[in-house]
Amino acid sequence: MIRLLPALLALAVPATANAALAVGAKAPDFSTQVSLAGKPKPFSLAQALKKGPVVLYFYPAAFTQGCTIEAHQFAEATDDFNKLGATVIGMSADPIDKLNRFSVEACRNKFAVGSATAGTIAAYDVTLPRNPAMSNRTSYVIAPDGKVIFAHTAMEPAGHVTGTMEAVKAWKAAHRKG
Repeated sequence: MIRLLPALLALAVPATANAALAVGAKAPDFSTQVSLAGKPKPFSLAQALKKGPVVLYFYPAAFTQGCTIEAHQFAEATDDFNKLGATVIGMSADPIDKLNRFSVEACRNKFAVGSATAGTIAAYDVTLPRNPAMSNRTSYVIAPDGKVIFAHTAMEPAGHVTGTMEAVKAWKAAHRKG
């Protein structure tokens, strides 16, 4: 069944254009400070992957219109992601003090948002061309084995939550026991 996963995902997940890391690539490991419900705490991708898939989405800047819309959409879907065993984390180059407020006001205390270093932004190849200090809008689903199973890059927030949700559902279906 595991060998069928790429084929299943290809059928279940819509094609994406300009995705930074290709499906099947090893996701770069990172650790950073995140904020959940206004409180900073450490985050490690390797630790999160031990619990299940990780929905990792990069966005340009907290409190901008598109990023706030996307955060609201991920907040509304977080309980469903959690039921499927997935962790949601948003990443931007914003400082943790700004993200403390964003995690409460836009993320509605549902999921963590982290401060991405320039190194993490570069490693995930999500640099915003007109401003290299910021990331573009790219969403990934990373399987517990550390491989990217979904990637979607589009500056509009539409499609990020639905695409990642379909990828997590397809992964879960392929990994059901029994």
